[in-house]
Amino acid sequence: MYKSFYGLKRNPFEISPDPHFYCPTPQHNEALACLHYGIHRKKGFVVVTGEVGTGKTLLLQCLFRWLSTHQVAFSHVFHTRLSSIEFLQYVLSDFGLPIHGKNKTELLIQLNHYLINRHRQGATTALIIDEGHLLDWEVLEEVRLLTNLETVQQKLLQIILVGQPELDDKMDSADLRQLKQRISLRCRLKPLAEEELRGYVQRRLELAGSSFDGNALFSEDAFAAIAHYSTGIPRLINTICENALITGFARQQKLISREIIEQVAEDFRLSTTSGTKKPRPVETSVEEMLRVMHLSQPAREAGPKLAVQGGRGTKE
Repeated sequence: MYKSFYGLKRNPFEISPDPHFYCPTPQHNEALACLHYGIHRKKGFVVVTGEVGTGKTLLLQCLFRWLSTHQVAFSHVFHTRLSSIEFLQYVLSDFGLPIHGKNKTELLIQLNHYLINRHRQGATTALIIDEGHLLDWEVLEEVRLLTNLETVQQKLLQIILVGQPELDDKMDSADLRQLKQRISLRCRLKPLAEEELRGYVQRRLELAGSSFDGNALFSEDAFAAIAHYSTGIPRLINTICENALITGFARQQKLISREIIEQVAEDFRLSTTSGTKKPRPVETSVEEMLRVMHLSQPAREAGPKLAVQGGRGTKE
């Protein structure tokens, strides 16, 4: 809707984890290098944590591309509300191994044979577990036992465990001290600093085909407001910037101002002071959009008239 107005070829601030929009901040590069190194050097067990929206899933999508180009077989567990037997069944099924009618012992024997055969062929096998903070103690113990699949020289299964900061708390508990001792590499993603945020926005705009830099689309005050309301979380930065561009387009405003960012933050309840400001009437937003879309008044009166009541359109 707003791409041609702002000189863009793609929407720059989608929240889907598209590797095309990977932004190489120092901490994200470090985390990605940690994942590559851990699997390539067969370190066995790597843990990555980060707050919601800091880019963990995007990192994994980039990792999957790398694994595919390097012929690394991998299982990706993204639904972690599983029992220990369901967890094993999921992993083996993802590796293409038969699971029907097999008990836990048979599943483990089959997995071990599969890993040994791949090891003899000089191939690498990885298990990537997302949302690791939701794993219960029983499944985490199963993960620990999988780290025991090894030769005298190296681990047969490279395990990547990714989750929110609650995972760190679990790993620090006395009950999981054996699993914690098996961690060979560990890193944590943090919110972006304000200067990193500017580079992040700029990079997304460049990758979307913009011929302008971030300062040409967002004012200085707007950047400060984005930093304040997003607290440096990339997913929130995307949400704020995406909706700011939509609002700017509706107003035919080329430069995104602080006022627009504050309006978006209020709409998404990101503002702690939203109760002190008057909300913009819904009618204004609708009228702005209709005007921009070049719908004339006579054309709108030709059909049933819309009355905006509480944000809902009803026929009169």
